[in-house]
Amino acid sequence: MNKIPAKKLNEMSLEELWQLFPIKLTPHDEKMKTYYSEMEERLKTLCGGRKIHRISHIGSTAIKGIWAKPIVDILIESEEENLQVLAELLEKDGFIIMSNSGERISLNFGYTETGFAEKVYHLHLRRSGDNDELYFRDYLNEFEKTAKEYEQLKLQLWKQYEFNRDAYTTAKTDFVTKYTLLAKKRYNHRYD
Repeated sequence: MNKIPAKKLNEMSLEELWQLFPIKLTPHDEKMKTYYSEMEERLKTLCGGRKIHRISHIGSTAIKGIWAKPIVDILIESEEENLQVLAELLEKDGFIIMSNSGERISLNFGYTETGFAEKVYHLHLRRSGDNDELYFRDYLNEFEKTAKEYEQLKLQLWKQYEFNRDAYTTAKTDFVTKYTLLAKKRYNHRYD
């Protein structure tokens, strides 16, 4: 028998959400590429006719051989004047807007009142050119040693911040910033 949730997601505090959706790392899983491809097709269909510059698989599931949260991160770069228009379109298709600064909108898919669904996505809606994650991904895919260092950092932080996603992300910031800057130099700003 399924337990009926006491609260809807939008009624939960941040701490309650972190308890329901803790950080969990799993070994690299090739099926995440398939999950990405499925969602990419869905997004292309959904956003057809909109000013989409690029849709990309980012995050740790896009890096070869490292442990990652079993969540597919997707970056949509848009030429749309008002990103809110796209966010509302995505929201009608079941995405949940998690944060919105106007210039950057984060949406989730696969979060339920009883925990994670089988397929979970984080969608990062940005303006074209706001794409540091592409450089970081490419660098770690080229340099396995650096990817393994990142994996070790994530594994060290996992249990310490299992129920605090913000602190987990903040603790990785210096590493990510360092290698993103190196990647931009190395790849001569290929995504600008």
